[in-house]
Amino acid sequence: MKKHLNTLYITTPGTYLHRENEKIVIEFDKQKVAKIPVIGLQSVVCIGYDIMMSPSCMNLCCQSKISIVFLKMSGRLIGRVMGQQTGNILLRREQFRQTEDVEKRLNIAKLIIGAKIRNSRTVLQRFCRNNQDYEHNYEIHGAIRKLMFLLKKAERVHTEDELRGIEGEASKIYFSNFNHMILKNKSVFLFESRSRRPPVDPLNALLSFIYVVLYHDIVSALESVGLDPSAGFFHRDRPGRYSLALDVMEEFRPYLADRFVLSMINLSRAEKKDFKKTESGAVEMKKELIKNIIRAYEEKKKENIIHPILQEKTYVGLLPFIQAQLMARYLRGDIDIYPPFVMR
Repeated sequence: MKKHLNTLYITTPGTYLHRENEKIVIEFDKQKVAKIPVIGLQSVVCIGYDIMMSPSCMNLCCQSKISIVFLKMSGRLIGRVMGQQTGNILLRREQFRQTEDVEKRLNIAKLIIGAKIRNSRTVLQRFCRNNQDYEHNYEIHGAIRKLMFLLKKAERVHTEDELRGIEGEASKIYFSNFNHMILKNKSVFLFESRSRRPPVDPLNALLSFIYVVLYHDIVSALESVGLDPSAGFFHRDRPGRYSLALDVMEEFRPYLADRFVLSMINLSRAEKKDFKKTESGAVEMKKELIKNIIRAYEEKKKENIIHPILQEKTYVGLLPFIQAQLMARYLRGDIDIYPPFVMR
């Protein structure tokens, strides 16, 4: 299972990747920088422009089931290359059947959104426990109560539109308290609202980037167990969108992405100087910050955690793969219900 931990990130313009036997050679300015064995590699993520890869290297990645992802500096997807997929057609047929069944689709969506609301609530609760100044903060504790109310309400909905309304309301309540959890450089990372395309402030730039990185980790995890990442339960089908990956990502946004971004800010690993504003008004991260984020994120993935369902020690980086396995087991009928990831 360790193969799902390793992602190779390339961020330096002018980098050239080519093949040497069963290794990826990283070359810059005609000098070999590193050789990476393909065994144990999950994906190669190229961030920015002017990063080149030989056809032979691309062939090696495809044969080794290593996905190649090209992102803009903002984290937005340019393209994705992958080899032939070996998903179980019987598993995928069952996935398609259940995503077309309104009742079953709603039941899974309720579990996923319920987990997202629980995890959002836990993030706020942990922050209060760890920061005595906020232990009795009226706004945060009010949000915690409202999220519990919405969680119970989500469990009783009868339509997908009702569930989407509750999810939107819960997100608004959660993010309205984000400024409380920012303890450093509050003027720089002031959160007014969630802006995606493009992000218009440093905090949204950080969130958007780490969401994209997490999204592609989940896509790879779903593909590795034979699921189709495009056919989702909460997010509906749309050309070019991996809806199931977005579904599973909802469980992990508060735990793996939001808390990570908050720690980068509160530990002063991201500051005003690390961002720039483009002519269009979008805010982008500078290359050095992107490198620091990637290093910190990869270190985070190596941390140990007791999985709340399996009650076994695992790596944080394996959580998307474990959830993909549990989703596949549910669809095959090995377990009665899909257990989403809920923070403890």
